[in-house]
Amino acid sequence: MSNHPYHSTNVPLRQRLSIGLEKISTVLKSQAWHDASLQGLSPTQGKILALLHDRSPTGVRLSDVADVLGITPPTASDAVTVLKKKGLVDKQRSPDDARAISITLLPKGQEQAEQVGEWSDFLLSAIDELTEMEQEVFLKGLIKIIQKLQAEGYISVTRMCLTCQFFHPHQYPDSPQPHHCGFVDGPFGDRDLRIDCPDQLPPGIEAS
Repeated sequence: MSNHPYHSTNVPLRQRLSIGLEKISTVLKSQAWHDASLQGLSPTQGKILALLHDRSPTGVRLSDVADVLGITPPTASDAVTVLKKKGLVDKQRSPDDARAISITLLPKGQEQAEQVGEWSDFLLSAIDELTEMEQEVFLKGLIKIIQKLQAEGYISVTRMCLTCQFFHPHQYPDSPQPHHCGFVDGPFGDRDLRIDCPDQLPPGIEAS
């Protein structure tokens, strides 16, 4: 091994990757606070609006809001209460479970949620600097990291292909689309792997 100072002080690759992810996390948090304040929201309130916008139009249970965002139920409840006072969301009993609270967007909330969706545009611009191949490799790496953190309980269960009973990996090994999705009954490739799919069904859950 070379005795050049660069090599003798080199930080391990895994640690440099961790530092890089931490820097991105810091930027995302800082930008979220900035953009949220411009809309008179907190980052948590903004994330709730974005979640409601992306999920079912019939509403999302309060417990699911807390779980997906990785916050406590009281924190989620307080944020939703503020959003309701602002006329952005409605809160009522879930139509399929009277014991649960369901949150839906109101028209004004829909407009705010669309603005929230633009918060991460600066990150998309940075990702565009990667080639398609680099983006594909990066996506696969992110999914593995998320899956590991999910398995260890550090983050809530996400609706990924890799945790879906419809996902059948490497069914077509010699094809550029090696995986099979049982929901749409068709093949797809690594670049189409999803981190948040509305049709995801965890193993052991019966399809309705």
